[in-house]
Amino acid sequence: QVTLVESGGGLVQAGGSLRLSCATSGRTSSSLDMGWFRQAPGKEREFVATIKKWTGSTGYAESVKGRFTINKDNANNTMYLQMNSLRPEDTGVYYCAACIAFCIGGDRPNAYDYWGQGTQVTVSS
Repeated sequence: QVTLVESGGGLVQAGGSLRLSCATSGRTSSSLDMGWFRQAPGKEREFVATIKKWTGSTGYAESVKGRFTINKDNANNTMYLQMNSLRPEDTGVYYCAACIAFCIGGDRPNAYDYWGQGTQVTVSS
């Protein structure tokens, strides 16, 4: 019903920037609570950022606060994650996710109904 496609990952040096995109189909992004997660090698999937449809409020993991910004462009049904001041520990596969209703416990993967395929972000030192 809902398809999410991430793009924008790549290889960057520490201190660099990337902007990830998550295009939605099957449902407008304005009707979705959405979020970003990442998974580093040998680690579990962890919360990065979330944005709520009703209020537009955002939330961030402490490790990315002040460096990453989440937003949505509802005109083209795309969610973005602007990543600045990247660090090697930011390396991982980044996934976008969405809920058809409210994401209850939006910082937990189990709260989300749909997931993209992921895009690789590698930060070199």
